[in-house]
Amino acid sequence: MKFDLHRMQLLRELAHRGTVSAVAAAASYSTSAVSQQLAVLEKEIGARLLEPDGRGLRLTPQAEILVRHTSVILEQLELAEAEVTASTRSVTGIVRLASIQTAALACVPEILDMLAETHPGLSIQLTQAEPEVAVPGLLARQFDLVCDDAFSDFPPARPSDINLEALATDPMRVAFRDAPRGLAAFEVKLEDFSTAPWVMELPGSPGREWAVATCRRAGFEPRIEHQTSDVVVQAQLVERGHAVAFLPDLLWFGRQPTFHLRWMEPAHTRTLTTTCRAGSQGHPSIVVLRGAFRQALALERAAVTDR
Repeated sequence: MKFDLHRMQLLRELAHRGTVSAVAAAASYSTSAVSQQLAVLEKEIGARLLEPDGRGLRLTPQAEILVRHTSVILEQLELAEAEVTASTRSVTGIVRLASIQTAALACVPEILDMLAETHPGLSIQLTQAEPEVAVPGLLARQFDLVCDDAFSDFPPARPSDINLEALATDPMRVAFRDAPRGLAAFEVKLEDFSTAPWVMELPGSPGREWAVATCRRAGFEPRIEHQTSDVVVQAQLVERGHAVAFLPDLLWFGRQPTFHLRWMEPAHTRTLTTTCRAGSQGHPSIVVLRGAFRQALALERAAVTDR
């Protein structure tokens, strides 16, 4: 029986992405080409791999077995590449980095400066991307490292064939220009913004789910008037007095806010993480880039205090 690893990878992508069209888009193939490759794989395996599920498809038990073994094979290949590269004792090549906006703003320029001096043979290619795009892209080998975030109350679903490393805890503060009801800025509580207009991330995003749940725990349903995943736009709306927002401290590396930031109780935080494919965590370039992230985050933060 002949197994084609490329076709096995397409099946694994289908398991992660859910639709043939999504796999085709990620692989830069036509939908029909992906379907043909999967049909050939079925003949090679000698078993059905897909079956109808409403308007879509689901993997058969035989396909699930194949996907599991494909992940093991790919992890071993990542380990082999990392070990061979480490044996040369050189850190060169290209690392394709996907990062959320705040980490890209605060860390990546500093990282590029550091690595230009310490590892001039290493090239970092940045793409700003949210986790729901970046992690599937990582597994499809479009990216080599992902920097994203997670909220403790809403941990994202993570595939098993990744390696995740926590970088830091990042406080989330309530940002506002004017204190409600004539209160002093240091007196306000989250519930005091129950009637205020809010700006939040787009529906369905982990940040949006966390923010809405946090407001509900404080006893109110937030009045969401603006929606954007761009934290710079959120900050500008707050600055002009058009909205209240939850903003991360990481946004204030190297700059000072022009409005109030309040630390609420209980503590509101997120965890910054880096993620790579399982087996690649020992690759010298991944080790160096993760270390650079830690160094960048260890630099003195711009003072962010309750104002």
